[in-house]
Amino acid sequence: MMKKLWFVVLLLLIMVVVYTIWDNNRFIIVEEEIEIDNLPPELEGIRILQISDMHEKEFGKGQTKLIKAINQLEYDVIVFTGDMLDDTESKNYTSFYALIEGINNKEFAWFVPGNTDPESYSIGKRIEKSEFIKGMEERGVSLLESMDSLTVGDRELYFTNLDLSIISNPDYIGRVPGVVNPEYAREEAFLQHQEFLWKEMMQAFNQMSDSDVLVGLNHYPVPDNRIDSIKSHPDLEWRNMDLIIAGHYHGGQIRLPIVGALFIPEPWHKRAGLFPPNDRVKGLWEYEGTKQYVSTGLGSSDAFSFLDFRLFNTPEINVLTLKRE
Repeated sequence: MMKKLWFVVLLLLIMVVVYTIWDNNRFIIVEEEIEIDNLPPELEGIRILQISDMHEKEFGKGQTKLIKAINQLEYDVIVFTGDMLDDTESKNYTSFYALIEGINNKEFAWFVPGNTDPESYSIGKRIEKSEFIKGMEERGVSLLESMDSLTVGDRELYFTNLDLSIISNPDYIGRVPGVVNPEYAREEAFLQHQEFLWKEMMQAFNQMSDSDVLVGLNHYPVPDNRIDSIKSHPDLEWRNMDLIIAGHYHGGQIRLPIVGALFIPEPWHKRAGLFPPNDRVKGLWEYEGTKQYVSTGLGSSDAFSFLDFRLFNTPEINVLTLKRE
């Protein structure tokens, strides 16, 4: 009897391993309609393609499978929400660069960095964009430093760098709580550049009309209690964003049937992200009028080296369609 039980357990384990290997090397396209209050008719049906948390993962040699799937999609904007590389010191840009080189529609393409991407700037006697960012921009994807927009008729769909947008006092640049700042965050050249971008952003906010739509891009999702913290902070301001698009959580990376995610890297949650609320792990949610969409992304990370894979958690890219609420 025990031999039969062990045989069944071993067989199930083999099946799970085979499935996991197969599942980690495919991807799905997840479509979601995002209802926006008083969305102007001109912006109805705008489609945003999100690619997140690739971690140098390849889908076909030179990303051929991923490129083919993306080029068959119809979308107006493409956003990369960080962690395209697997380590801040990595020089393996190949998988990311091959992807963006192969994508046809990059008319409106923006990137915000994640915690495993190389630094965005190089600081010496003056500040300049890093080798990684320069290579990315040469291939048609722009670093979203402050704000940019898509114009449809006389309406604007704005995309903003969320971390910079919440600052109301420029003296607070480089030391916002809850933000992972680079090592050079207190360097004078960086602070001056960020203040220039901040002033540029404030001008854009002042020019926005009530009918324009504002989308915040960030690698990190913004938990409910962090939103509360920002709203109550005297040097910060929570902008009236219609939508936030983020990644980082990997949907928990390791998921179990019925249970869901066991852990997400989120210090703002109880138990530092252990056994998180499943309605705050992936997909769409809303808190106090702000909608937030979080992709599970494409790759995996190795916070624990023996868990550098996804379990019952198929890699995904996401297409978000704006609809009038």
